Amino acid sequence: MTFDRKDLSDEQLVHFYRSILWPRMIEEKMLVLLRQGKISKWFSGIGQEAIAVGATLALQEDEWIMPLHRNLGVFTTRNMPLSKLFMQWQGAQEGYSKGRERSFHFGNREHHICGMISHLGPQLAIADGVALAYKLRHGSTGSPLKVSLAFTGDGGTSEGDFHEALNTAAVWDLPVIFIIENNGYGLSTPTNEQYRCISLIDKAKGYGMEGVQIEGNNILSVYDTIKGVRDYCIKNQKPYLIECLTFRMRGHEEASGTKYVPQDLFKLWEMKDPIKNFEEFLVGAGVLSEMKVAAIRNEFKEKIESELATGSTIKPVVADTEVELEDVYAEKFDVRGLKFDVKIIDNSKINHELEVQTKDSRLIDSIKEGLHQSMQQHPNLILMGQDIAEYGGAFKITEGFVNEFGKERVRNTPLCESAIVGAALGLSLEGYKSMMEMQFADFVTVGFNQIINNLAKIHYRWGQHADVVIRMPTGGGVGAGPFHSQSNEAWFVHTPGLKVVYPSTPMDAKGLLIAAINDPNPVLFFEHKALYRSVSGPVPSEYYEIEIGKARHVREGEEVSIITYGAGVLWADDYAAEHPEISIDILDLRTLLPLDYFAIREAVQRTGRVLLLHEDTLTGGIGGEIAAWIAENCFGLLDAPVMRCASLDTPIPFNIELEQNFMAKARLDETIQKLLNY
Repeated sequence: MTFDRKDLSDEQLVHFYRSILWPRMIEEKMLVLLRQGKISKWFSGIGQEAIAVGATLALQEDEWIMPLHRNLGVFTTRNMPLSKLFMQWQGAQEGYSKGRERSFHFGNREHHICGMISHLGPQLAIADGVALAYKLRHGSTGSPLKVSLAFTGDGGTSEGDFHEALNTAAVWDLPVIFIIENNGYGLSTPTNEQYRCISLIDKAKGYGMEGVQIEGNNILSVYDTIKGVRDYCIKNQKPYLIECLTFRMRGHEEASGTKYVPQDLFKLWEMKDPIKNFEEFLVGAGVLSEMKVAAIRNEFKEKIESELATGSTIKPVVADTEVELEDVYAEKFDVRGLKFDVKIIDNSKINHELEVQTKDSRLIDSIKEGLHQSMQQHPNLILMGQDIAEYGGAFKITEGFVNEFGKERVRNTPLCESAIVGAALGLSLEGYKSMMEMQFADFVTVGFNQIINNLAKIHYRWGQHADVVIRMPTGGGVGAGPFHSQSNEAWFVHTPGLKVVYPSTPMDAKGLLIAAINDPNPVLFFEHKALYRSVSGPVPSEYYEIEIGKARHVREGEEVSIITYGAGVLWADDYAAEHPEISIDILDLRTLLPLDYFAIREAVQRTGRVLLLHEDTLTGGIGGEIAAWIAENCFGLLDAPVMRCASLDTPIPFNIELEQNFMAKARLDETIQKLLNY
């Protein structure tokens, strides 16, 4: 192995040596503790340290890195104390994630490290979002240009997230460094079963970006390459792909073993050990002596024991249910110096009085106005979505926004929903807000992983908020068939950490959208397509919020309570108007997560008979959850079983006659009659 020190001083070389030796010695100790049962699962990075350490040294300390589970060197080079890391690995509450994440599935804002999830690919898109934030901030404030850096493995390059992240970075000219650690195996699958290109760096050409393949076990080569690539990315505002050739000297994780790996490979790569070779180079160059090497190793050995002693003084985990629930969501924080003072409007009661002037608006216009005022209010709010710029989106909600706010803030996206959700999270890491328009709610499935496993869980995991709103045009009644008309809100109600909002009136749509954008938590904002231009109502012109998590009492009645949301509110109201002989009480949930259980209880109490109405299919719909809660908490108030009226348990069909038969509305009368006659 040939080392080229270039203009590095002796002091720097020694610092590099200490930086690469430190994670090796820590890991050797951890493997001992693993066998002793003092820590759980471990993913070894022995033999790959040069990549993590060299990359981290080449970046500035405030540039975000998205590491993987073999990148201990990133954490140590960013000077995370071993004592606290040890607490983390033990699952202690004093660790970085309060015992909620194991090994390296955590992040930390102070050290600008974004923790991975087990799916490996999604962090690449987060790096896109961070880089976009750097680029936008430079354009608006003149702040220094920076890069983000994300790791992946050879196996990870097969994931769709890899393609989406690199494609987005290339199309948007983002300063991102993508590093592939090619260690020859994805668990037990060798590279010849993983891809057919000659080398992974060939993939760069397909995205129109530059790339280079380097010796990943040579710390000076890694450092020099990434330092140069960083300069390139900043100067040209473009991404770059680096393939680092290395080898996994241990199993995928310690329990997996290495029997599937040809043993001659270990002998070959043992000769390329990044620490042994660098150490020999430094001794040969007179930078270090054998005595100094021994002194450093003894120093580290003592430091490890000392740090582990501190890290072992942990308290037994005591579960506090209240704290666990509180940490699911980030608290709303005050932002000063904005254009508008926000007014809180409470229209939850039937007899509420509005002390503001209103105008008659359609649902679609109220959403547009709420989004427009939010863009004026928050200079750091970025809109992203397919065709939302000049075209104005599939439903023309953002039409004209480009002319006022520019293409930097109103961004057309490639067809890569997962990458854009990830980019939205990356923007949040750097203090930006984002709204992503899912062209149709049906398309959310291809961004599901990012929403469920990144957006929803990140605050609970390590305290990082996800300031993201995803607008979801949804619902049937428009003859659009099974891929453009699904009601899929229940998928997300099951996911702690998300907020799910579904307005039925123009006033609620505007106020709840503004509230969603002001909320630091991820909000899925469902908008019924069939109501866009068919529903009108009074809407205040001013900037206002309606509280997320608070239902609205729509109609007062004494015989039956219909609890519903979305188009169901209109169905229920129309039915009540057509059947004056029945005294019908109507509650519009508006927010599905978190639910307004107080309002639900009041609705049960008013009539003793409850019908849960929703457009979603019956099985697994939110009506079942509410029915269960009522049975558990309001049983004594009931005069009849709780009944559900929902759509058929089939995909939603295209033909209008079939669609009408599918919809819950078709069974509303018979269900009400059944409930009344019980």
